[in-house]
Amino acid sequence: MKKKKNFMADGKNGSHHLQAVMENAREDSGQQSTDLTLRAGHKIQLFGRDFNKIILVTHINIFLYAACFWIQTGTLPYLSKKLGVNPVMFGYLQTTFAVVQLAGGPLFGRFGDIFGGRAAMTLAFSASAITYLILSMSSTVPLLFLSRLPSVFMHAMQGGQMIVTDLGEEGKRADSLGKLGLSYGVGMVVGPAVGGLITKHLGEEASAFTAFLGSILSILLVLKFIPIYKKKAHQSDESSNSSSSSSSGVFSLRKWFSLIMAPGAFLLLAIRMASGVPIGVFESMFQVVALETFKLPPDQNGYIMSYIGILTMIVQGLGVGVLLKKFSENSILKWASFILIWSYLMLSYVTNVWQLYLVMAPLVTGLASQNIVISSALTKTVEHTDTGAMLGLNMAVNSLIRTMSPTVGGIMLSSYGFPAFGYFGFGISILVTSVLFGKLRD
Repeated sequence: MKKKKNFMADGKNGSHHLQAVMENAREDSGQQSTDLTLRAGHKIQLFGRDFNKIILVTHINIFLYAACFWIQTGTLPYLSKKLGVNPVMFGYLQTTFAVVQLAGGPLFGRFGDIFGGRAAMTLAFSASAITYLILSMSSTVPLLFLSRLPSVFMHAMQGGQMIVTDLGEEGKRADSLGKLGLSYGVGMVVGPAVGGLITKHLGEEASAFTAFLGSILSILLVLKFIPIYKKKAHQSDESSNSSSSSSSGVFSLRKWFSLIMAPGAFLLLAIRMASGVPIGVFESMFQVVALETFKLPPDQNGYIMSYIGILTMIVQGLGVGVLLKKFSENSILKWASFILIWSYLMLSYVTNVWQLYLVMAPLVTGLASQNIVISSALTKTVEHTDTGAMLGLNMAVNSLIRTMSPTVGGIMLSSYGFPAFGYFGFGISILVTSVLFGKLRD
């Protein structure tokens, strides 16, 4: 009798499980039909090729976002100096921006999961517009710091990744994210040039106001061309519906913990953190190194930045897509990390600017490939309804690195000199590569 009772109980549990599976399948089919409608219902032809109008407008918006961001990035140091901000205070200003971005990234991602890509992009560009408008009106140092606060939701790149992830094919996700990086790179090249001309002829305030106008244009493009859509959550009955709504809010700590501990997610985030620290520390001190170590004038410093931007565009826009046709994401991730070992080692022996140009090629190739693959892989560790939040955690890692990098970089440069950056990256990359080859399989 006891066995029979257990069997009946198992049968009852099995029927509930079967019912849940069937309802989840219906939700999946509903979500897939929504995605297919968004993919097929917004096709346009350009130059004889079919493009998804939503994704195309997203690329245009990412270009505008990058151009406006780099316009104000080039303007900020000059405006700060004009207001009497010393280097230490300017460091505090940059740290404020990094901390605010760190706080907003995960929240923005969860907001996108709940309210959809259109709402998320509108929020991101609204935050950008307010940031740039306050910057253009900054006549005192407190206003300058105040302009950094609205940037808590200034995550348009993350919003663009959410839309591409939602509407693109999963098998081509890394390639799609890479091409989004290409659009950002074009804006990164155009923005400083435009900002420099406007600052030269009209002043720093006019440059910041131009970035404000660009963000307003992006808001209009979002409202005009990106439809309202929301992700369908997997809910099997009324009780699960109520519990889901209470545990999946924007500020739910339980939700964040479950995302971090999703199978494979913690390892990928840890790899992103470990790999990002050496280059983050180096980038934070790059302007000082260019001036003090290599004695570069401003124009040659600009050439190096443009060179790095072009390399990044080529790798993200073309290189990753070509590699994915022949190799798995795991293989690319492992060998990109392997390349970084020797790139950092060569960096420690650089003594002139031409050697720096040479070393930057494999260093940028390894980092850009690794970043795209990790972003793509992270979205595959969670349900379709949580990809935005996972991208937010990914962005939060970058913000955390930017928060602590200036302090660490300053100590390393003053205590051990320029070669320390290369040796530090060399050691970290050996550790990361060992973990990747041990944990990941092709």
